[in-house]
Amino acid sequence: MALLGAHVSVEGGLWRAFERGMALGCQCIQIFTKSQLQWFASPVSIDQCQRFYRAWMGCGFIPVVAHGSYLINLASSDLSMWERSVEALVMEMQRCDALGIESLVFHPGHHGGAGYEAGMANLERGIEAVLERSPSSVRLLLEPSAGQGTAVGYVLKDCVELCVRMGIKRVGLCLDTCHLFAAGYDIRSPGGYRRTLGALGDMGVSIVGCWHLNDSKDPKGSRKDRHERVGNGAIGLSAFGMVLQDQNFSKTPAILEISPAFAAEDMAILSKLR
Repeated sequence: MALLGAHVSVEGGLWRAFERGMALGCQCIQIFTKSQLQWFASPVSIDQCQRFYRAWMGCGFIPVVAHGSYLINLASSDLSMWERSVEALVMEMQRCDALGIESLVFHPGHHGGAGYEAGMANLERGIEAVLERSPSSVRLLLEPSAGQGTAVGYVLKDCVELCVRMGIKRVGLCLDTCHLFAAGYDIRSPGGYRRTLGALGDMGVSIVGCWHLNDSKDPKGSRKDRHERVGNGAIGLSAFGMVLQDQNFSKTPAILEISPAFAAEDMAILSKLR
């Protein structure tokens, strides 16, 4: 079965994430290693690393996933934006390496009017540039989009092929239930769930390094990235149960992304489904 966890705050220090995760009964956690709305941050200090490691050790070294800044846009055709995005993602990789975090989730970005194919080509060049300058100890996890606006990366086949070209040991996928559903993948029934996983091709589930568990405010194929609390949206509870109970995702982090105000209640629901 998948490992159930939540995105938790690092307010007050990166190490504080673990106590918040333990309070929710998490088997894994996801964090931002810096503000998600800022491009850059100072390097992680030795003191921060030591305190983070001690707190991590205190809860049995549960898996930790980091999420990159929302500002990063490797699909951009604007050279300045693209170069800044590469620099920012390299820095995020370095921060993860310093902390011992092995997986970093990032969004594919948007083409801004240049066209889907141009955006995907820019994304691939960007990933190549990041990998050339980043520690191999950290695996990038591309999170397929919902296809909203000019977003790229909402076709699973395209994302899988990109990962294969980059090498799946260094680049994998983070599948978000809301994004998949909004992009047109019906994961509500066993048959639809199997067909969606079939879109991963020959690499199968080995390419999936993480799940994000979010319901959708909008119907299948809406191309709208609007999250809802689990069971309160258009996806319903059955899809979350299939992910959490799937033996193919044994030890794969499955992360609840919800406001802290609702996290305990939604974690309890997901724990029962698991």
